[in-house]
Amino acid sequence: MTREQPVAAGPAEATVPEAPVLEPWEVFRQEKEGDAMRHGGSVMAPDEVLAAHYARELYGRRQESIRLWVVRRADIVDIADADLLQPPLDRSFKKPGGYVMRDKLAAARAAAGQAKPKARPG
Repeated sequence: MTREQPVAAGPAEATVPEAPVLEPWEVFRQEKEGDAMRHGGSVMAPDEVLAAHYARELYGRRQESIRLWVVRRADIVDIADADLLQPPLDRSFKKPGGYVMRDKLAAARAAAGQAKPKARPG
């Protein structure tokens, strides 16, 4: 796994192992079945095998997690485009309790110049 580079050391060349490149890995954990995965932190490791081992040691050895996801930080896609995250159409009716007819009816009546009808006797 390590590469060796020749180093000039006088008449005979000696080799010194190259240090592995550490990269950040993000760890997501689930505390109990049915819970959402949450970001637990990050570990620095040269490859996915060691990253998984470090994540198990940090987030799993005290049985505080039942599932771990270990993802190379460079593989995470960051979506920060406002057009993708904020659609141009009003879709508040899809949110629970987000579509309030009372306000829309009042605005339509005001635009039409009509008063609110009186309640019928029950």
